[in-house]
Amino acid sequence: MLEELDIRNLGPIREATIAPAAGMTAITGETGAGKSMLLSAIRLVSGGAAESSRVSAGADEAWAQAIFALSDDAVASEHSGDTNDAGSGDADSGFTGAAAAVAKAHDAGVDPEDGELFLSRTVRASGRSRAVLGGKSVPRSVLGAIAGELVTIHGQTDQLKIAAAARQREFLDRVAGDEAELAAYRKAWDALAAMDERLERLRSQESSARQQADYLRESIDRINRTDPQPGEDEELKARRERIENAADIAQGVGSALGALDASQVDVDAADGASAVELINHAVTSLRAIRVGGTFAEQADRLESINADLGDVVFALSQELGDEGSVEDLDQINGRIHELGDLTRRWGPTLADVLAWRDKAAFDLEDLDASPEKVAELESERQTLYDAALAAADVLSAARVAAAADLGARVTEELGSLAMLGASLEVRVTPRDKADDPLGPYGRDDIAFLFTPFEGSPQLPMGKSASGGELSRLMLALELVAADTRGGADQTFIFDEVDAGVGGKAAVELGKRLARLARSAQVIVVTHLAQVASWADAQFVVTKEPPDADDDDLGVVTTIAEVSGETRVHEIARMLSGSESEASLDHAREILSDSRLTLPLAGAGAAGD
Repeated sequence: MLEELDIRNLGPIREATIAPAAGMTAITGETGAGKSMLLSAIRLVSGGAAESSRVSAGADEAWAQAIFALSDDAVASEHSGDTNDAGSGDADSGFTGAAAAVAKAHDAGVDPEDGELFLSRTVRASGRSRAVLGGKSVPRSVLGAIAGELVTIHGQTDQLKIAAAARQREFLDRVAGDEAELAAYRKAWDALAAMDERLERLRSQESSARQQADYLRESIDRINRTDPQPGEDEELKARRERIENAADIAQGVGSALGALDASQVDVDAADGASAVELINHAVTSLRAIRVGGTFAEQADRLESINADLGDVVFALSQELGDEGSVEDLDQINGRIHELGDLTRRWGPTLADVLAWRDKAAFDLEDLDASPEKVAELESERQTLYDAALAAADVLSAARVAAAADLGARVTEELGSLAMLGASLEVRVTPRDKADDPLGPYGRDDIAFLFTPFEGSPQLPMGKSASGGELSRLMLALELVAADTRGGADQTFIFDEVDAGVGGKAAVELGKRLARLARSAQVIVVTHLAQVASWADAQFVVTKEPPDADDDDLGVVTTIAEVSGETRVHEIARMLSGSESEASLDHAREILSDSRLTLPLAGAGAAGD
């Protein structure tokens, strides 16, 4: 919810801080006092256009900051991992509302601090602006994306967004609670779209692509004919080195063996005893000493050394006569040349050559536009299309059922909002199958058709209602959505919702705003006491003449919360324009009567 709104030098507002109630907050004041500046501040922190003309006279810049308090569940969603479910909110993360706002802030490099998000905007008199999220400068589009999950403004211009077919579909899906059906369809649709993209690539290949396919095919064949093994070239080079140095190896190994153990080679006995024989002689001499202790220990050590020498002698003896022939050398050089040709083309190592071959085989499948390959993929595509169409039918059924219920319940609400004879039809129309009906969100065309009064033609929303009527229609829609799906985890701001309303209808309007405020935060800009009296908190916007010492500042607007007797006086002013005893008594009576005693709402209690 919106915890605090701070404003500096915005239009006639020099400095103001508003802390709206968690439930319903009313913003009141005389016409022209500057209530619209509050909506301007919200739009600024929501990434709206920055107009230097809104900077207060004599000031260098205007500044607005909104602090949003987030639920524990929304903050916890930051650590719950990303999802790919298709919901009616954030299509990337699968979250909606505050949870989606947290996810988008995290993507921008900012996490909530103590469960709060800070969105601010500075507009310089020169026309430049700066958007800040949690102390970090961000593009204003980031503020817009995050604020869009936290705040919904129903004003004369803002609510025209619901005229867009996409917004109407999102609203219907939210009321229908069809997240599972939509996610199942989006999974099928994504698979179908990927196959369509692959087929399109195959069908649009030109000669360059075919040449690339030929090159890949020939290269793969060349590598397969050579059949390289990882590390084979290094092993062959080591063998070649042995053959090339065979004489030196034979001489060195033979001499070493002769010195270590003469029995392993043809060595003249006159050359002297070998190392093994000498050590054995030393061991025998030490064992002959009848005194124990150090002599026996040294004999043991010599025997251990002799055992190690035996291993060395065995290893060297295996190397004799294993250097290969000249014919072997020719074969090895030929193989090294073959492998070197591969590594020069697709290396630098044989492992790289093999990896390139495997990837080339995969790429070749997409480049192979043979009729057989295209036919195979088209068959797969038909299977995917049938699966997507079946999922779309399930989604459509959920929407059709929700649409009928939504239209009936909104029409019932409109009757209590001074709009007798008004009605809403939510029409879900399957697109013609012959024209390939599937799209990213199903196969349905969804239209909200509004009839403002009995006998009026049925027209799309946004083209058939005045600003006040459209605001009340949006209130009815949000009420039904809240009753159906529970808390919206959002802040709703209503402007002009009371236009053309009075008497008992105004009371019913206030009651329904208060009812919506039991599941979401509601802020309403109103000039009706019967509406403001239902609020949990009330702020008054007052226009004051310029200070005599500083005429350049012009008219100044102040904003202050009223409560107790101060609020009674404000309600009395709204009722009659005066603060007589009669009007004060009437104000007290209205405030006393404006209390919700209904259980947390179902639509059936709406008119009680």
